[in-house]
Amino acid sequence: MAVVVKYVVIREGEEKMAFASKKEADAYDKMLDLAATLEQWLEQGPVELEARQQEALAMWLAEQRDTLSAVLKTGNLPGAAASTAPAAEPAPARKRKAAGAPA
Repeated sequence: MAVVVKYVVIREGEEKMAFASKKEADAYDKMLDLAATLEQWLEQGPVELEARQQEALAMWLAEQRDTLSAVLKTGNLPGAAASTAPAAEPAPARKRKAAGAPA
């Protein structure tokens, strides 16, 4: 018989997700905390969203936390600078002079 340890994230009496490591469970729990905070913040915004839309948007923003943070810090999507910048044209190839050829 095998013994399996699993870490379960429970919110408001409901099992949300189970993980094999405590670190993963804690990270997911932290993401749910952020989503709850973002949902409260969205309720205060000027755009009226249905409750399900607020919840879905808040969860998506929490899941995209690193990207959102980068966008807020730089004003650009991560990796967008490389993909939106015009490609540099290659320098024209220079002809090599043959040894002993006049300059």
